[in-house]
Amino acid sequence: MILSKFHRILKAGGSVLVDVYSLVAFDQREEVVRYEVNLLNGFWSPYRYHGFLNTFKYDREKVALDQYTIIEAERTRTVYIWLQYFSPEEIVREFMEAGFSVEGLYSDVAGTPYDPKSNEYAVIARRV
Repeated sequence: MILSKFHRILKAGGSVLVDVYSLVAFDQREEVVRYEVNLLNGFWSPYRYHGFLNTFKYDREKVALDQYTIIEAERTRTVYIWLQYFSPEEIVREFMEAGFSVEGLYSDVAGTPYDPKSNEYAVIARRV
């Protein structure tokens, strides 16, 4: 897991800042199927392509999968983007189990005070 890597490379007292998706954002996600020529305004290729997006939600795990299939004249590829969503209690527990103390929660990495309605939030944790 990434927290164990952070713990290994940081000196004692070193800090890490991460932003995570909240359960509010997870609740707003919907399973979708979408097709578009040059899906996401041509993000996947400078050439003309057909893009397919399938979004799947896994409620128990609080995980979403965005599966993109990109079909170009010369190739077809599939990209899987997994997104994990956390409650503040879950993320604090994960950090503590990895050897960190959580110094603060914020609504963004700029330090805006934490709002439980935010779609994302930032965590500052210090290696113990």
